[in-house]
Amino acid sequence: MIYLLKAVIFDMDGLMINTERLTVKIWGRLGREYGYSGIPEAAPHTMGLRKDASKKFFSEHFGKEFPFDEFMGKSSAISEKYLRTNGVPVMPGLFELLDFLKSKKLLLAVATSTARERAMFCLNDIDAAKYFDKIICGDMVEKSKPDPDIYLKTAAALGAAPSSCAVLEDSPNGAAAGIAAGMATVMVPDLAAPDENLRKSLFACVGSLTETVPIFDKMLCGCRA
Repeated sequence: MIYLLKAVIFDMDGLMINTERLTVKIWGRLGREYGYSGIPEAAPHTMGLRKDASKKFFSEHFGKEFPFDEFMGKSSAISEKYLRTNGVPVMPGLFELLDFLKSKKLLLAVATSTARERAMFCLNDIDAAKYFDKIICGDMVEKSKPDPDIYLKTAAALGAAPSSCAVLEDSPNGAAAGIAAGMATVMVPDLAAPDENLRKSLFACVGSLTETVPIFDKMLCGCRA
């Protein structure tokens, strides 16, 4: 298959920035305070989801009485305080990849389930916002990953056909969204690995962003990874 690559769309949390492990740690602490067990183990299933989809997941797994809004409010406050104090941690290889893709004159975008205010704080904190032509956030779309809505909207904002876009994702929910959008999807797993069916549909699956430049170099040549 020949790939005529025009744009690359990035997820954010767990892919560009190492924030999802912080979230799991905070959720574990708060879960104990609220008297719920199993929240850290459930966390990978919610990664890539918007807040409304996460709320549905928590209700189904921990009961309708679970104080989701209060829990998430406390989690967000703890996370924000930590990140503002310590800085947003960057995943290895991010800027090498961004510089490479920019050197190839590709359009770049972010498609994150995170709300725009927090997303912009994180991207500005690591000085990465300037790389992206478009930034589409979870509060700007109607449906959550694994629905392809956010990726299709991002491609449209870039003026690129889905078939000319590649997606970089860390979560199974996000990778499934990229695939459903008809985009070549490269997965860099963070908290959860793809199952066998998902793996078969990926363009590539690697352990770190440091391994992605050769993949996109091959993609630009129209080659399979």
